Amino acid sequence: MDSKLKVDNSFWDIFPDASISVLTIKGIDNKVQSAVIARTQELLDSSTIKSEKHLTEDTFSSNAIIQDWRQAFTKFKKKKGARSSIEALLKRVSQGQKFNSINPLVDIYNSISLEYGVPCGGEDLNKISDIMHLGTANGGEAFRPLGSDKDDQALPGEVIYYDNEGAICRSFNWREAQRTMLTENTTDAIMVIEAINEEQQIISEQAILELKYRIQNILGIEGQIEVFTKPQK
Repeated sequence: MDSKLKVDNSFWDIFPDASISVLTIKGIDNKVQSAVIARTQELLDSSTIKSEKHLTEDTFSSNAIIQDWRQAFTKFKKKKGARSSIEALLKRVSQGQKFNSINPLVDIYNSISLEYGVPCGGEDLNKISDIMHLGTANGGEAFRPLGSDKDDQALPGEVIYYDNEGAICRSFNWREAQRTMLTENTTDAIMVIEAINEEQQIISEQAILELKYRIQNILGIEGQIEVFTKPQK
């Protein structure tokens, strides 16, 4: 299998104990259909309840997952207020918010993220120029955030996913680019789960297996898994 992700040495220099679990899927029908959305909405609802196990402390910022990722985000340059995608999801849980369906792939990866307490993301493979990289930005990489009508370029040293055309996600999966986002028209996708230490790595490898299972069970397509860790010298 040809890898659809390349992790740069600049990333491993900052996070030597990280792992990036990747699921590549092709031939998906990601259309919003009532029967499928009923199932993915049920997944979101049950995963929201299960995610409360990650919020055991009265103070939100004192929870272990939040502390781990906030510490990780101190190791590279980022925009003020940038947080891990799992923190954003768990913050909504802590506020009693409900998650509504977006499209099948997004719903499924959000259900995994909530249930396992891991940052997840997904991109349309056919919108990526050549291959997706994970590394640090030179600065100035083109990036138009989801829901914005203007560019917001990457900062020098920021951890980003990128391709030949610019940034795909900034600060790990903090912000998503409109250019490569998963839509109803997506047929081929790359899904990513991030871990920054050994404990998270164990969980993320369980999570990527469950992500593969849920996509196969609901959408009928079997994906291919790869796990990236720092190369041994």
